[in-house]
Amino acid sequence: MNLITYTREFGTNLKLAYPVIVGMLGHTVVQLIDNIMVGQLGTAELAAVSLGNSFVFVAMSLGIGFSTAITPMIAESFGAKIHNKVRYIFVHGLILCFGLGVVLASLVLCAKPLLSQMGQPNEVVTLAKPYLFWVALSLVPLVGFQGLRQFAEGLFQTRLAMYATLMGNVINVLLNYLLIFGLHGFPELGVEGAALGTLFSRWTMVLFMAINVKNKKGFKRYNRKLFRVKLKKSLFKRIFSLGLPSALQMFFEVTFFTSAIWMSGLLGKNPQAANQIALNLSSMTYMVAIGVGVTAMIRVGNEKGRGDFTALRRVAVSTFLLIFLMSSLFCLFFIATHDLLPWLYLDGSAPEISSDVNEVVEIASNLILIAAFFQIADGLQAVVLGALRGIQDVIIPAFLIFISYGAIGFPISYYLGLNTEWATYGIWIGLLTGLILSALLLVLRFQYLSQKLVP
Repeated sequence: MNLITYTREFGTNLKLAYPVIVGMLGHTVVQLIDNIMVGQLGTAELAAVSLGNSFVFVAMSLGIGFSTAITPMIAESFGAKIHNKVRYIFVHGLILCFGLGVVLASLVLCAKPLLSQMGQPNEVVTLAKPYLFWVALSLVPLVGFQGLRQFAEGLFQTRLAMYATLMGNVINVLLNYLLIFGLHGFPELGVEGAALGTLFSRWTMVLFMAINVKNKKGFKRYNRKLFRVKLKKSLFKRIFSLGLPSALQMFFEVTFFTSAIWMSGLLGKNPQAANQIALNLSSMTYMVAIGVGVTAMIRVGNEKGRGDFTALRRVAVSTFLLIFLMSSLFCLFFIATHDLLPWLYLDGSAPEISSDVNEVVEIASNLILIAAFFQIADGLQAVVLGALRGIQDVIIPAFLIFISYGAIGFPISYYLGLNTEWATYGIWIGLLTGLILSALLLVLRFQYLSQKLVP
């Protein structure tokens, strides 16, 4: 096949991807705005949010990763036109997602005492504890929302989650503004206010999705008599068998990046704050990769259900090429603006904190340069992983990610970050190494499987 065979698919890919990208970017922009608001309080407050989120992100990765099992199963059944099976997968998946949300929230709350035992600055720990409590509770609606989202996306309905996310983001920003600074009669809660805004907004997202799934025409076939669906142990087992490796995949990746937060905290509050800035900016571009990855998962799963393996390979490769081009542009943007971007988060006008702010900006600008160079690898591995999930290949990719991050990337981060003068920069060199290796191994895995499907 020549290049135009793949580029011809770009339109369809972008049509499916852009609602996911907009929704995910909206969520990340809210994190950016939250960080900017909290950053006005001081570097310790910014570091506290980073530390608290590090626990939640690990739990979140398990919930979101698990929920991704629903989309390829829905897409495959939809492609094969087995509509009753779609309904059964939806009900079983939703039960598992809400149940998992409760379990994860409980585990994070039980882990809260660990904040005091991680060698982090005392000032940061004190601020992080109340923040962590409320954000942990928000895991229940978040994972439940993911169950509804994955169902809709499996039916090619990607706009609904976008609308829900954007609505939730507006509510989140408004509440954060009022509760962080105590404006218009609201209590001044600082970082705790940011957490409460997150909790409330996530429940509104669940409510929005539930109402639309119940009433929207495209879902009518699948939402009838949901409470009469006979629960099947075999289907729970099937979703769990796909969801657990997917959850572990995301867990390994998030834990890998979370370790950078913890290690940066051992170096001090300023390196930790700089690390948070670089990670937040990188996560914005990563949301684009997530959107294209969801597209790969949906389209590959659908073609698998139809039994058209030539089309399966074609649409998969087209998503790889698309994210390569987009990630290359992000790389150039980070290089060109690495000195300017940190100032979005910090105010250096206050004399008492100006030295801290200048140090954070210097560290963050150099970290952004490193982040620029892993844009391509990070984007590619996310999209290839989506394609592999589409063909329901999840166990081997989970192992490959563990090797890349846990066995290679993390030791490099640990050694260079805590045992050499490279410090925070060494931590990010380890991140870069893990991402490059992960992308390479996942591409080889897809190439191997697709050649078996299409000789």
